[in-house]
Amino acid sequence: MIDFLVKRLASIAPTLLFVSMLIFGLQQLLPGDPAKILAGEDQDPAVIAHLREKLHLDEPLPVRYLLWMRGVLQGDLGESVRTQQPVLELLLQKLPVTVELALLAFAIALVIGIPLGIASAVGRGRWWDALANALALWGISTPNFWLGILMILLFSVQLGWLPASGYVSPFEDLGANLASMIMPAFVLGNALAAVLMRHTRSAMLQVLASDYVTTARSKGLAERVVVLRHALRNALTPIITLGALELGTLLSGAVLTEQVFTIPGFGKLIVDSVFNRDYAVVQGVVLVTATAYVTLSLLADLAYLAANPRLRTP
Repeated sequence: MIDFLVKRLASIAPTLLFVSMLIFGLQQLLPGDPAKILAGEDQDPAVIAHLREKLHLDEPLPVRYLLWMRGVLQGDLGESVRTQQPVLELLLQKLPVTVELALLAFAIALVIGIPLGIASAVGRGRWWDALANALALWGISTPNFWLGILMILLFSVQLGWLPASGYVSPFEDLGANLASMIMPAFVLGNALAAVLMRHTRSAMLQVLASDYVTTARSKGLAERVVVLRHALRNALTPIITLGALELGTLLSGAVLTEQVFTIPGFGKLIVDSVFNRDYAVVQGVVLVTATAYVTLSLLADLAYLAANPRLRTP
C-alpha cells in the first residue's frame, strides 16, 4: 500500500505541471487586452504601455509562464487586475462558500442516490424499481437553472419559507446560512443523486449475480447482511470513482446554480473574471480546481483499498 501511495504521489507533480501549462496557454487565447480594460474609456497609450509592462504582457509567453509559475510555487497567484486584490486572498474568501455548497449537495446526493440504487437493484422488476428509475430520469433530465427558478417561485415567492437568493456566513447566523444554502444544495444534489442511483443500481446488479453472493445466501445469512456487507462493499469501487469526480465538479463551482441563487462562490467568480479578462483570477481558480480533482482522485484510490481488501494484495 505504501508503494502504491508513493507512486500516486509521484504522478501528481507532472500532472499538475501539465495542467498549469494548459491553463496558462489556453488563457492567452481569450480575446481582449487586460491593459486596455484597466485603462478605462480614455485608452491613453502611455497608461496602456505602463500597464502592459506592470502585468508583464509585453514579455514572451514562455517568460510570462515562468514568472507565473515562480509566483505559484511561492504561494503568490498574482493580483486581480480588476480589484487589485491578491488572487490567493480572493480565492480563500470564495473557497469556503463553494466547499460548503459542494458538501451539502454531495451529502444530499448520497442520502438519496445510494439507498435508491440499492433498493432498485434488490427489487429489480418491481414497482419501486420503476419508480426509482423514473426519479433518476427526472433528476438527470431536469436543468439546474429551471429547477432552481421553480424552487424560488414555490418556497420563496409563494410560501415565503426560504430566502430567494444571497449568502449568509455560518459564523454570522447558522440558521440563516442553512436557509440560504438548502435550495441551491438540493438543486445540485438532485442531479448528482440521479447519477449515483443509476451507477449504484448497475454495480449492485452485477455484484448480486456473482458466485460469492450466491454462496453467502446459501449459508443462510440474512438478506440485509448479504446486500449491505457483501454486495455493497464490493460494488463501491465504481461508485467511489464517480463520487470523487462529481465532488471535484461541485468544487469547481456550479456556474448556473450560483448565478441563479446569487451565491458568491467559485462559479460566479470565474464567470465574472472571464468577462473582465482577469487572467490571474481565472488561472488561480482553474489551478485550484485541478488540484482538487487530483487530490480527490488520490483519495478515491485510497478508498478503493479500504473498501475492497482484495485490492491490497500484491
